[in-house]
Amino acid sequence: MGLLDLFRKKKEEQPAPTVEEYHELEGEEEAPLVHVVVDKLDSLTAVDRIIKHVKSGNVVVAGMRELKETNLDELKQCVNKLKLSVTNMNGDIAGVGDDWLIVTPSRARIHRE
Repeated sequence: MGLLDLFRKKKEEQPAPTVEEYHELEGEEEAPLVHVVVDKLDSLTAVDRIIKHVKSGNVVVAGMRELKETNLDELKQCVNKLKLSVTNMNGDIAGVGDDWLIVTPSRARIHRE
């Protein structure tokens, strides 16, 4: 009798589990759905709106082309305010191209190469 025969014998002796033997694990819930919100960064009031979305757990993709073309100083203020707020929330922020920002809550990170 070889070693493999011992494993085969044990496997044959065990009955197949029935439906009653399976139990649902308690405490495991599905993760809440994360929404991706597309918004426009066109003023300082838009910053508050974007922060509100991020605080509620959503990822925000914000277009900033219009503000970039009209008022660069205000755009810098908006981006600085967003960076400060997102850093305080342990979130993440990154520019994509010249016209977009991605802002994430604390449970998401932006992969940078």
